[in-house]
Amino acid sequence: MAKALSERLRKIRIAGIIWKRKAGNSVAAKEEILRALRESGGFVSGEELSARLHVSRTAVWKDVNSLREEGYGIDSATNRGYRLVSCPDRLSPEEIGAGLGTEFLGRKAFCYASIDSTNEEAKRRALAGAPNGSLFVAERQTGGRGRLGRTWDSPAGTGLWFTVLLRAGSLPLRPTATTLLAGLAVCGAVRSVSGCDAAIKWPNDIVAGTRKVCGILAEMSAEIDRVEFMVVGIGINVNTASFPEGLREKATSLLLASGKPVRRVALLQEILRRFEALLKANAAALTPEFLKEYTRRCVTLGRRVGFRRGGRKLSGTAEKITPRGELVVRLPDGRRETVFSGEVSVQGIYGE
Repeated sequence: MAKALSERLRKIRIAGIIWKRKAGNSVAAKEEILRALRESGGFVSGEELSARLHVSRTAVWKDVNSLREEGYGIDSATNRGYRLVSCPDRLSPEEIGAGLGTEFLGRKAFCYASIDSTNEEAKRRALAGAPNGSLFVAERQTGGRGRLGRTWDSPAGTGLWFTVLLRAGSLPLRPTATTLLAGLAVCGAVRSVSGCDAAIKWPNDIVAGTRKVCGILAEMSAEIDRVEFMVVGIGINVNTASFPEGLREKATSLLLASGKPVRRVALLQEILRRFEALLKANAAALTPEFLKEYTRRCVTLGRRVGFRRGGRKLSGTAEKITPRGELVVRLPDGRRETVFSGEVSVQGIYGE
């Protein structure tokens, strides 16, 4: 009698699990399978996955096939089970979080197929209480912006369009230094992941050769006596194969510059790791180590540059970066001007 009752309860429990899966729990099951395969690094038996998920081995097999259809490379072998061999270049919280290793940047990720602007979404979410370090990523932006309100083209599937939210506690003592930190983080990550010989156009554009590959736009919400939060938007042309005629002389992509496709998730993870490390190391002030590395990667230095001061257009030679991250320019008459912000044209870059 007791055995029959136990068997009946088991069947009811299994039926409940199956109903939940039909109601949408299959997504969670697939995430759990991926987690198990990643943690193992090798084969995981269907029996072990079945026990872990409390489902039948047939259900596991169906979820594995579904993952394969989504682009995951999963090997299977008799008496050994399943093994994860490759992942799609998919911008999802699960893929971004797998092996990320940061303390706060990107630990909470919001991913969108399409959105007006990741910066705008970050500001909306910040006002609604989103945590420090939140990441906002979109496959496509319909209203992406660059400096001075310029349109930033953000087509789907080829680029990396994202924003990180930084609240007061993780910002440098001088918040305006944040964009320089972001610039070096992106430059280093691009070089590491793609092999592309990237450089920085002061203060935070990333170039490959003489063409722009990345733009960074930081926006701040502040009160009279303190900064509430900052959103740092980063747009990278990753696997773009071609550009409209009007942009070909000014823009390029990592694919065009390196000759090979770049996995966007890997690049994003490396940027987040480097950016977080730089934010921590330069919290009080820009360190000598940072300035040395930034100077080494800055393509602006030693070139003729143009900028505006008091309504006048001036030009001279870019000499150095100050400990506050400003650009020092020596004019033809020997005087030196310090450029704090604004548009700076650089001879030989972007066709100028």
